Amino acid sequence: MADTDPSSSNVAEASRIPAKSGSPGSTSREHPTDGIPLPAHGFAKLDAFPLPESSDVPAADVITHAATALLNAAADKLGLGAGEPHLELSEARHLITALAGLLAASKDYLGAEAKPLLDGIKTLQAAFREASSYPDEPGQGPGEQLLP
Repeated sequence: MADTDPSSSNVAEASRIPAKSGSPGSTSREHPTDGIPLPAHGFAKLDAFPLPESSDVPAADVITHAATALLNAAADKLGLGAGEPHLELSEARHLITALAGLLAASKDYLGAEAKPLLDGIKTLQAAFREASSYPDEPGQGPGEQLLP
């Protein structure tokens, strides 16, 4: 018969091992000041992407910043950006769908910023349809299922 007394198992041993200072679960600092360290992701380009200090910026502004980045990237993939027009419809589809998801999830609290972003995605969707050799059926284009 197995002994179920925790004092005689490795559970008691593990509970006596102090956590590293500053690591998740550490008792040296109180939550939420303990940050959970993120693993290296390998996306150096994203680390260099300029973002405002998010602790001082309202959530709606951070969302608007992300939406604007997606909108500009999609416009570039549709050949609407500055410079030589270059079409990458597959990439544009992904970016427009991601933008639609972000806007669908946050449009109720973006306030006055929601309308220009929604107008922008409608313009991108129309440009995508126009650039496609075989346009999607109405309501089936990138992000159209996510935004009415």
